[in-house]
Amino acid sequence: MNPRYVCVPLFGPPGVGKGTQGGILAHIPGFFHLSVGDVFRSIDIGSDNGREIYKHISRGELVPDELTIKIWRKAVEAYVALSWFKPREDLLILDGMPRNVHQVEMVKAYLDIRKVIYLKCTDEEDMIHRIRRRAIRENRIDDANEDIMRHRFRVYREVTALVLEQYDSSIIHEVDANGSPAEVLHSILDCLIPVQNSLFDANRRAEETAE
Repeated sequence: MNPRYVCVPLFGPPGVGKGTQGGILAHIPGFFHLSVGDVFRSIDIGSDNGREIYKHISRGELVPDELTIKIWRKAVEAYVALSWFKPREDLLILDGMPRNVHQVEMVKAYLDIRKVIYLKCTDEEDMIHRIRRRAIRENRIDDANEDIMRHRFRVYREVTALVLEQYDSSIIHEVDANGSPAEVLHSILDCLIPVQNSLFDANRRAEETAE
């Protein structure tokens, strides 16, 4: 039986700040941030999976569902084996998945999603400007072409945005991504701390029962 990880996805359009906030959370004990996009970019481009992934992200398209789940599972299992991610202690902060309605169903076997953090920004041009700066700073070729960037936003509006409708509104925590990084982080932590506390409490009770 596959383990189910207690998880809170970071959700929102490209350039909204998911990676920035996830990177900050990664330095706080009790949180483990996993960016599916970073996992994709770390794969050897000369491998079969690497070539398939590059073919899609270089066009601003979503990587096929089955390959996405396969690569994600391998990454998580590796992090658990290395003890970088300790599921009994760490809340999984997932960035970049699920990306479509089908993936919402696929991840149910692996994820116990307690909340969804929706980073909301209505200024698409501002986000495109952020992505341009990121492309230069991080040498991300998938962000360098404006036509590809705008195609990614179309994919988000037409495909990925529908993911939110699959979750009960009571677990969706909206965050105004236009604020300062500190303000955005404050709002995110307001959502995450109770989830993290419930994980700690459940593990403590399990340990006491085992004794």
